[in-house]
Amino acid sequence: MKVFENQEMKNYSNMRVGGKAKKLIILENKEDIIEVFNDKENTNIFFLGNGTNVLFTDDYIDRTFVCTKKLNKIEDLGNNLVKVETGANLKDLTDFMRDKNYSGIENLFGIPGSIGGLVYMNGGAFGTEIFDKIVSVEVFDENHQIREIKKEDLKVAYRKTEIQDKNWLVLSATFKFDNGFDAARIKEIKELRESKHPLDKPSLGSTFKNPEGDFAARLISECGLKGTIIGNAQIAEKHPNFVLNLGNATFKDITDILTLVKKSVLEKFGIKLEEEIIIVR
Repeated sequence: MKVFENQEMKNYSNMRVGGKAKKLIILENKEDIIEVFNDKENTNIFFLGNGTNVLFTDDYIDRTFVCTKKLNKIEDLGNNLVKVETGANLKDLTDFMRDKNYSGIENLFGIPGSIGGLVYMNGGAFGTEIFDKIVSVEVFDENHQIREIKKEDLKVAYRKTEIQDKNWLVLSATFKFDNGFDAARIKEIKELRESKHPLDKPSLGSTFKNPEGDFAARLISECGLKGTIIGNAQIAEKHPNFVLNLGNATFKDITDILTLVKKSVLEKFGIKLEEEIIIVR
């Protein structure tokens, strides 16, 4: 593993916002995590994947960040079973599925997160969730043990998992795919995302979870907030559930926008929006 001190965390978030952290550890194999926890100097540990949905404060962050992006192996186990390490990204898995003619999670194409991040929060899109094709997950648990858990033994809900509640580290997930890669669906999803999502400026993707039976983007739009700018942060015109960094946005710019959105939606609709992104203060 590699250890860095006083790293600029804005370099590890898609939002390109963040102050310096006490320590950043980049894992090079899964056994490194045991060594990390055996070192008593590593305190306030936070697991970090590709930083696609994490917003960091601008202040000094007194935490040890453990980054898993180098754990990115994808292995075909046979019988349509595929083991994917936590740091692999969805695009690489999609390419692997294309090569092997596997199918099952094409609807997720274009989500920028790591597999570990998607598993951690049961990420999804267009009616498909990452857990739809998962059979087991390998985790590092609260007892500092590496163990594999069957899907049926895990509590999984919309954008929430037991893994998240217990702050386990996802090390890998094993999928059971169908046959018949759907290239046409990938093309359709790609065109849909490019037409509806603002991809030209830093963001963390969907900012708020969709409330049951509704869409956060619709609620934000109905509040007349599309295009609203605070400092150097903006509620996207193209998709109002995206918050954009216009160039030099601060943590306060972005959190002020989040506060405005939640207050406006609550006042107009009586609905409390909940962030889908992870905020590290």
